[in-house]
Formats: sequence, C-alpha cells, structure tokens
Amino acid sequence: MKSELVTATHLERKAIIYIRQSTPGQVVGNQESLRLQYALQHRAEDLGWRQSDIDVIDADLGLSGSSTLDRRGFQELTTRVSLNEVGLVLSIDVTRLARNCSDWYPLLDICGLRHCLIADRDGVYDPGTPNGRLLLGLKGTISELELHTIRGRLTSGLLAKAERGELAQMLPVGLVRETGEIVVKDPNIEVQQRIGLVFDSFLRLRSAAKVMRLFQAKQLDLPRRDRHGDLRWMPATSASVGTILKNPAYAGAFVYGRKRTERIPGRQGRSTKTPRSFEQWRIVVRDRYPAYIDWATYETIRAVLSDNRAEYMNRTTRGAPRRGQLLLQGIVWCARCAHKMYIRYQNRGEYVCNHLHTQKGAPACQTLRADAVDEAVGEAFLAALAPAEIALLSRTRRAQQQADASLRAAAEQQVARQRYQAALAERQYNKVDPDNRLVAGELERRWEAALIDLKNAEDALARHDTEPPLRPFSRSVKDKVVALAGQLPQIWADPKTSDAHRKALLRCLVDKVVLGRGEHGTAIVRILWRGGEISELVVKQPVAKLATLERGDEMRRRVIELAIAGMPDDEIARHLTTDGHRSAKCPDRVLPITVQRIRYLEGIPAPKPASRWHHASGTIGIQDLGQRLGIPTKWLYVQLRGGRIQIDRPANGAYRFQDCEMVMHAVRSLRDHQVDSIDLRARQANYMGHPHG
Repeated sequence: MKSELVTATHLERKAIIYIRQSTPGQVVGNQESLRLQYALQHRAEDLGWRQSDIDVIDADLGLSGSSTLDRRGFQELTTRVSLNEVGLVLSIDVTRLARNCSDWYPLLDICGLRHCLIADRDGVYDPGTPNGRLLLGLKGTISELELHTIRGRLTSGLLAKAERGELAQMLPVGLVRETGEIVVKDPNIEVQQRIGLVFDSFLRLRSAAKVMRLFQAKQLDLPRRDRHGDLRWMPATSASVGTILKNPAYAGAFVYGRKRTERIPGRQGRSTKTPRSFEQWRIVVRDRYPAYIDWATYETIRAVLSDNRAEYMNRTTRGAPRRGQLLLQGIVWCARCAHKMYIRYQNRGEYVCNHLHTQKGAPACQTLRADAVDEAVGEAFLAALAPAEIALLSRTRRAQQQADASLRAAAEQQVARQRYQAALAERQYNKVDPDNRLVAGELERRWEAALIDLKNAEDALARHDTEPPLRPFSRSVKDKVVALAGQLPQIWADPKTSDAHRKALLRCLVDKVVLGRGEHGTAIVRILWRGGEISELVVKQPVAKLATLERGDEMRRRVIELAIAGMPDDEIARHLTTDGHRSAKCPDRVLPITVQRIRYLEGIPAPKPASRWHHASGTIGIQDLGQRLGIPTKWLYVQLRGGRIQIDRPANGAYRFQDCEMVMHAVRSLRDHQVDSIDLRARQANYMGHPHG
C-alpha cells in the first residue's frame, strides 16, 4: 500500500532496509524477528520501490544500539543518506536504528535535509515536517528511556544476586563449579598443592618476582586456564604469579566490582576497565568458596605486594629489597620536609633529599653520608634482635625444611603428570591407522613432545635430589648454636650475606628511618620500629671545616701545643683520637694529615725524624747485655751467627734480648760451656738449653 508521503523524487533513490539484533544470543535464538526484518523488502515494494532499488544493511547484527561505536552498518547508512543516495530508510522499529538521542537526532537532521523518509511497521514519517519530526523524536526518546529502564532492571537483579554471592563468575584455576552451582576445589591434587606452594613461597620470600625465579629454577609449571577455560600447565611468569596472589577467590571470598569501566577521552566513546583499589571493591562476600588461605593472610599478601611497588614519589611504599650496599633503601625519610629520600652511590654512598629540588626547583634539602648511618642502624637492629637469635634460627630452619619438602613434592607430581601425558600420547599413536599419515604424523609429534617434557621433569627432580637436604638440629649442633649466641653481628658482616637479605631482615623490625642533620657535624637518626617504639641515635658525619666541629677550636690549640713540644704528627693524631677528637672528614679518629695542615697553617716546622728505631720496652741490646754479664760483644755476635744462640729478630734487624733473669742465666750457662746452645725465641717459654752431646 503506497503512502501519500512517497513521491517520484523518493522513488528515484534507493530504499535501505536496516536490520539489527542487540546481542549474539538474539541473533541465534530469535530467528522469527530476523525473518520479519528481512521480510520488510515486501513492504518497500508495496511502497513503490523496485526490487533492484532495495538494499539491505545487516552488518550490525549482534551489536547494541546504545552507541554508534563499531556499528559499521549505521555509519554506512548515515553516509549514504548524506550523499543523497537514499529516499527511504526502513526498519521494523525505529529503536533498531539508535537507542541514544545523541545518535538519533543527527540522523533525523540529515534525513530532513536530504528529504529522506523513515518508515517502520507502524507507518511512514517525513523528518523534514514538524509532525514527522515530533513523532520520530517521541519514538527516539521513548526508546532511550526504555533502554535505561531495561538496563536498570537487569543491573538491580544482577547486584541483588551478587550481594548474596550467587552470581556466576569465571572461577580461577584451582576452583571448579559442579552441578547445582556448588564451587569446590579442583579434584586434581597437583593443582591444589601447586597453588598452595605459590602462597607458601611468597610468604617466605615476600616478592612475586622471587617466587617466579624459584619456580623457573626448579622447572615447576603453573596451572592456567586458556581462552576456552581448559586447564593448561605453563612456565611461571611474574604476571601469572601475581594473578594468583591477588585473586580473592583463593581466600574464599566472592568479589564483584573489582574494576570500573571508564570512557577513553578522544577515542570515539571507547571504554576501558581499570582496577579499583582494595577498599573500593563494591561487593565482598566472604566464606563463599573453599579457601586456600584465610582472609587475614590474603590482606597481608595484598599489603606486601602494594609495599613492594617502588613508586617513590607517588606512593609511600618501600619497594622490594634490592641489590646495593646502602641499607636503608626505600625506608629512609627526611626530617626537614617529610619526603622520602633517594639513595645516591657517590662518595661511598649518600642519602639525598632532593624532592623539592626536582619538583619546584628549590635547593636540595640535605645530603648525608650513608656509611656511618647504616652502621649505627645495623648495630641498633642487632642489639634489638640479640635475645631472639636462637628461636629465630630454629624457626627459619623449620620453614626451610618445609619449603624444600613442598618443592620436592611438586617436582614429583610434575613427573607423574608428564608420565601420564607421555603414556596417553603413546596410546593415541598406537591406535591410529599407519596409512593415515596426516593424523599419524601429528600424533607422533605430540608423543615426542610429551617425552621431551617428561625428560625435563625427571632431570629437574634429579637435580633436586642432588642438593643436600636440611636435617633437624642434633643435640651437639644445638649446643654449638647456644654457644654461638651473640655471633649474629659476625653473620651480618659476612660477605656471603647478600645486601638484599640484610635489607629484608632489617625490615622485619624497622618500619622506617627518619634522618636529619644536627649541629656540629652530627646526624639525628630516628628509628621507627614495627611495634611503634622510637629510638633516636646521634651519628657523626663528615663536615667541610674543622671549625664546624663542637671541639674544633680545642683540638686546634692542642695540636699547636704538642707540635711546639716536638711531637711527631702521627703521635699527635693518636693522642687526640684517645682524647675523643676527630677530623672533619673522618668521624671516628684524627688523621695525621689534619695535624700536618694545622701545623703548616701555624708556621710550626715539622720535627726532625728519629734516626734510630724505637725498640720495645723490657728489652736490651748486645752492648748492654755484654756489659751486664762481663762478656765480650764479639763473642755474642759469633754465637748468634753460629746458631748457638737462637733469638727472634724484629723488623729492623736488631738483636734484642728480654731483660730478665732467665735470659741472663741461659747466656752464662753457654759461656761456661754447660750447654751447647740456647733457644731464646718467644715460643720457648723456659729458654731451653741443649747440653753437650
């Protein structure tokens, strides 16, 4: 039936039938609606268009009408209308064209400008006339309202189901959904124990990267799901380990709303999903799934992962302990501006606060030498840890034994799984027809790959067996450990102890360290312990000038006094160090160069160097020994050269005898021919004489 609005001008152009279904499920399931939409070709013929002038646009099947994004069919329709190629746009309902007024009204404007009609099953409308635009505008507004109504109804039902924890979500590997929507652990024991090993290893190593490197070193794979939801064993990566550690389902919790959908500016309405913070999750229902860890442990893991992120300027995290000799990496703060301090490996290591300098161009806040600060903090840590050394060693030993046992069990399970896969591939290969080479070749390749994986797993297990196992402490070992109480400083200073291990140990007790420069070449170090206690230390720091030191003037006067008295520079330095003085660049002693510079500035000449060696007290020379015993000096030299008098000679080569009665008696006995030789060396405490043969 032809409409009065259709004119010859309209019939000269094309009639386009626009077909769209909202979701792929409707495309497959609602076939009757599709047939009705394609049958609109007969409606166009009834309106006067020839069959050759009727085009069908169905490129938007399975796409929502809420936006024109990715709707190539709607974009093609708009383009052809704007090019004045279309006289009629026909759809079973105008809601098929757009469910968004921001997309609907521009289409009406273009159709009104190009005198293009819009028709549905109810009638034909001219968007260029007031009545047609009013009716089409009302239909578009009702369509948009209907979309929001349907969306709100569906969303409220979804949230109600999520608040009960009954909303079906994709479960992570290790959890499966049985008949009746009951969630249980994966019946595969290897999967269960491998996931548990990931959590145990992280709680021991406290770093996802270290867990990844451990699994790669032991050649242990992680269970993962592919895009079809099937179980696959793949090498461990940082991303896969982090995904397991961050998933709350392993703590038995149902969580909805972990991510938010946001529009990307300038990307034509495209959206992206960004994770919400732990505190902003919309719905959390605990004890909904069988748990691998409890909720408190999960919160601890989340806190450690967050703390390991080394975003020093944007976050207050400490970062994971890394290589590098500076002990306070990531936990040192400035007492002046309250910003985190950087580490700089110059001048043997420094702690630098230059946040205001980099952000606002202000001068650097302060710079402190790291060696003295690290030494003081390390000593305070060891002093606090000393009472718990034995108990800590025992707990560490037990934890290491449990970790080794878990790793070996995982390696054995992996070997068993690979043996099954190799046997399965062999059975499949044996059942195939040898003449069917296409299938037989592929099955043979799979069998060979399974055998290679089995060989690698057996080699990894063999390497694990070659490592010496940790055995419990015996009674004798425990006694030795008790006897070694207080030896932790030696272990701490051992070169075999890595810098990362020292930092990790320190963080067990220390939350952060606040540094500030004090007066007279000192640094104020405040240690904030984990329990809330605060310790304050005063650490000596290098200064630019001697006058900056608290006792700098006193030391200068003392140097002048001793130098005038003729004392050498090194002896002056030793005396001043004993009195508690220090050099400007050395925080623990006075350097001879400091004394030399003071003496040079005061115009005091250097004392003449001694022409003789300084001998140890309590000893006498050959001349004094000969005069005391009435023995010719030449005779003593002859006996020494002949080896009949054996004596220790100092570095200067002089012969020195102990000034004691035993030495005198031994020399007289040799002179009187009572003995053939005497041994006066220090190791012979009784100065033995050797009688005549």
